[in-house]
Amino acid sequence: MSTELWNRYRQAVSVVLALVVPLCVSSILVPYRGTFANTAAALVLVAFIVALSIAGNRLTGFIASLSSALWFDFFLTRPYDTFDISHRLDIETTISIIVVGFMVTELAARSRHHSRVSNEEARYVATIHDLADLAANPTPSPAVVESASASLVELLELRACRFERAATQPPLPRILSDGTVEHVGLQWPVGELGIPGPEAEIVAEWRGHVLGRFVLTPTPGRPVSRERRIVAVALTTLVAATLDRERRVV
Repeated sequence: MSTELWNRYRQAVSVVLALVVPLCVSSILVPYRGTFANTAAALVLVAFIVALSIAGNRLTGFIASLSSALWFDFFLTRPYDTFDISHRLDIETTISIIVVGFMVTELAARSRHHSRVSNEEARYVATIHDLADLAANPTPSPAVVESASASLVELLELRACRFERAATQPPLPRILSDGTVEHVGLQWPVGELGIPGPEAEIVAEWRGHVLGRFVLTPTPGRPVSRERRIVAVALTTLVAATLDRERRVV
């Protein structure tokens, strides 16, 4: 199965596993329910909830927790093969499966979030470093501009990006140095609505001198985080510094 196909069906597969795996595990423990302590069976189910939460997402973990509690009740508590529970300890164990399952699901979700943020920040640093390294060498400015354009397309998820030495058109919606987007004098909610189109700009400015601008063709409705916008401005500033150095040499 290709990566693209797997990503498309990953949510559905994880939900099916969250429903089926607890059922299978509980049914496997049926022959041992007279000798295997229910608390130990509950821990086995929690272990599978943890695995499913890590492999999936919050929804997967929540479904796995509820499914585990349901089938634990049905197969492993007296009276067997019903959804009734006659012992208080079994009721407490069933509730504990849900509570602990929800907790580990939330912890797994937070861990994924922190890992994703950390990886993104590492990519931002690498992108700035690569362009700074290119600009620090005697590289022709067109090559620096081309590299920055490619980075901006990827970073801001643009449809296209071009550099203009002179702004021949009226000002476009502009990404400012702090990452905010100014459009018709107002701050645009990029985090919800994406970069306004059909085109926007980042001005290449160095020490008060405007040396051009990157004209962006955004993907409509695609939200872009503030961190990505700030990195985009930093890349543009590196280009401006390169152009200014070249201008001074000439």
